[in-house]
Amino acid sequence: MQGRLRIAIVGYGTAGQAAAIMLHAQGHALTVFEQAPVLRPVGAGFLLQPTGLGVLARLGLHEAALEQGQRIERLHGCNHRGRTVMDMRYADHAADSFGVGMTRGSLFSVLRDAYPDAHAVRTGVCIKQIATDEHGLLDAEGKSYGPFDLIVIADGAHSRLRGCVPNLVQRETMYPWGALWCLVPGDNWLHPNELRQRYAGTREMIGLLPVGRRVDHSGRWLTFYFSLPGDQVEAFDEQGFERMRERIAAIWPEASALLEGIDSPQQLNRARYRDVVMHAPVQGRVVFIGDAAHAMSPQLGQGVNMAMLDAEALALALAASSGLDEALQAYARNRRAHLSVYQRLSRWLTPWFQSERNALATWRDLGFGPLGRWSFTRGQMLKILTGTKAAWWR
Repeated sequence: MQGRLRIAIVGYGTAGQAAAIMLHAQGHALTVFEQAPVLRPVGAGFLLQPTGLGVLARLGLHEAALEQGQRIERLHGCNHRGRTVMDMRYADHAADSFGVGMTRGSLFSVLRDAYPDAHAVRTGVCIKQIATDEHGLLDAEGKSYGPFDLIVIADGAHSRLRGCVPNLVQRETMYPWGALWCLVPGDNWLHPNELRQRYAGTREMIGLLPVGRRVDHSGRWLTFYFSLPGDQVEAFDEQGFERMRERIAAIWPEASALLEGIDSPQQLNRARYRDVVMHAPVQGRVVFIGDAAHAMSPQLGQGVNMAMLDAEALALALAASSGLDEALQAYARNRRAHLSVYQRLSRWLTPWFQSERNALATWRDLGFGPLGRWSFTRGQMLKILTGTKAAWWR
């Protein structure tokens, strides 16, 4: 694209950070807004897939991510009786394939340090409205900003701004399930290269993901998470905490030992998830990226990776197009098929692991293992895991 655009980015999570790096490198004039008073990460540890790692490599940040994170070579899940439900190795997808577990803080720092104007991010600004002409923004105090040639909305799954653009959202619901999570020391964990999960029916799921280093902490760490119905997550108290400890001890004693330093419900973070589908992520000069555009269950572990793919696709469309309207339509078109696959798969697969439909667990525990050993379905499952299933039939 010819010319330097005035671009606003709302939200400085992964999607906003990646977009800022790429659009700054193209020479555009950026104004980045973040509602938090100080720049800081939000959220649990996550799994970088080959897709997300590819974006970081193209940004020159691959080695920094590997240094901070933990290489993951296998996903292993079994039920509370020890029956293997899922066993997938990245090497079966491609010899050089692997994931990387990371804390939000580590990736946040890697991306922040790569953005030369991170010091100029406008913190403590809560953007509440998009101007009717789609060239400006209004904050919670009524202050206006702009004009901008392009507004990039990257304010996350619980975006305030989706409703500002009429007829854009096709589906927006809160998942009935949520999770409690925290970071625990992992120096002595026996499975440092594996994401391990334990299932008790569909109502309880425990996970342990090695995530490497923490910012300003020594040692290696694990993200622990425990799924619960959403109302129990929001009302989690001392009684719920004791019940959780009892259930973990019964379902997965090995994991229970890691929580010795966790002695109150206040040490556990709460997470709720949305299912968001848009008719299109673009309206006029406004574009939604990351979870603001397509929040989904974390069951497939694609959120951070999708956010970086969105940012890269937007930057590539701007670079390859002769005009802004053409670029935004190209961006929406290029991301449509990949997003559709994972949104539908997420909606279909989540009830098998997190729902009140406990009868599904019987079929899951009997069927997922054999499906994972059949060559065709195993290949498809590995594509889904690695984020590389780009369309339904190709």
